[in-house]
Amino acid sequence: MEEYERTGNVSKAALRADLDRKTAQKYLRCGKLPSEMPVERRWRTREDPFAEDWEECRLMFEGCPELEAKTVFEWLCRERAGKYQEGQLRTFQRRVREWRALSGPEQEVYFAQEHRPGVRMSTDFTHMDRLGITIAGEPFDHQLCHNVLTYSNWEWASICHSESLVALRTGIQNALTRLGRVPAEHWMDHSSAATHRPAEASGEPRAYNRAYLELMDHFEMVPRLIQVDSPHENGDVESLNGALKRRIEQ
Repeated sequence: MEEYERTGNVSKAALRADLDRKTAQKYLRCGKLPSEMPVERRWRTREDPFAEDWEECRLMFEGCPELEAKTVFEWLCRERAGKYQEGQLRTFQRRVREWRALSGPEQEVYFAQEHRPGVRMSTDFTHMDRLGITIAGEPFDHQLCHNVLTYSNWEWASICHSESLVALRTGIQNALTRLGRVPAEHWMDHSSAATHRPAEASGEPRAYNRAYLELMDHFEMVPRLIQVDSPHENGDVESLNGALKRRIEQ
């Protein structure tokens, strides 16, 4: 650009810039430098390694949307032994993300939250009925008391059969024993395991159960409640409930 402004000669300016004369004319006509005219690439720089088997994979995802990319990739590696390697997992995951974004089913939305290390552990009870788990052929009716550190997403779950204070106490104790540390705060929804409803006439919100407060005092954790009908405030544990059950199912 400087050479052209100085000499007015397109050929000489193109030569100094190591450009073809037509290319130099294009930039001069636009009045912009090459760096100011980025080209959005919409083509692949290499062949799609999954092209031959993608149609079969796509049908699997359409027929069973909860399937994870890793699960189908592991199936591919078994069914097409020697054709794919472990190092191609991320490429396959990107391929699946692109398809889901353009053609896949609608995804659940989770609200991002800011968390700090060592501060918050969230607990939630989640039913396991839909997985159809059996023992000796008989349905195993149970729940999980699921504990999650919201900064690191470290998690631990204990089997229980109701949302009782005993189940909550056991779940928290198991998680903290396994963790070997105690976070500063414990968060829950308004479960009857931790709270109770005051007399109707009082009009007061749900209050903590005394036994739950004693448990918090014992571990020196500050009890916290999310707002009523606001599960997104416990978004980490709610999200990981689904992830844990998907992994068990698959």
